Amino acid sequence: MVTIQMNGEVIPSDYADVYDYLGYENINPRNIKQALNEADGSDVTLEINSPGGYVDAGSEIYTALKEYSGNVTAKITGQACSAASWIALAANRVEMSPTAQMMIHRASTISMGNSDDLSSALNALDSLDKSFVDLYSQRTGLDKQEVYRLMCNTTWMNAKQAVDKGFADEIMFQNIKQPALVNADGSLSVKPDMINKIKNLLHNQSTQNVVKPLPKENKKNDSQLQKKLAILFGKEN
Repeated sequence: MVTIQMNGEVIPSDYADVYDYLGYENINPRNIKQALNEADGSDVTLEINSPGGYVDAGSEIYTALKEYSGNVTAKITGQACSAASWIALAANRVEMSPTAQMMIHRASTISMGNSDDLSSALNALDSLDKSFVDLYSQRTGLDKQEVYRLMCNTTWMNAKQAVDKGFADEIMFQNIKQPALVNADGSLSVKPDMINKIKNLLHNQSTQNVVKPLPKENKKNDSQLQKKLAILFGKEN
């Protein structure tokens, strides 16, 4: 059996270097696909603790999991919110820690432009919501109107509630089982406008022949730390 850790926000693969640079755990399609390729059809366990994140990245991961030839078990150890909730539902079986939470809600975005641009964004959100309703309804057996109501209310579920509603199959460490009827909470850690700034910073750094400096040579590290902090707090020149 292969265990894949899925901790942190769900992000596009192109953002992973920035999150890694800042020391933020993340879930991205490239890493998940690589892990599945290395698993090579073996049984896989996903250990999930994620507030959700980007829809397109989540969709790519969901698809990769559904296409995987081996058996997939999702274990929600902390939280599976928004996009992370339907990533979990890509598994053949979903288990939740007694202290874990799952959250589902409607899709959201930040949009700018004229009335046509805003109308297009609204249509895209409606389309996403319909997709999520279909996915949740098919997985749980709940009526689509009930699923939509849960999404509109930004519904949080503990392990027992998730099992009762069909979003999970079992509570971990307990013998409570039910047969299977078979998007991000809060704001993202790294805003999109920070991504390019940090990428430029990374591009300007030498990535070859890196040697850890002795303690007396920490001026360069201090400089890089100051650059990170300046970007994060919007005080860069």
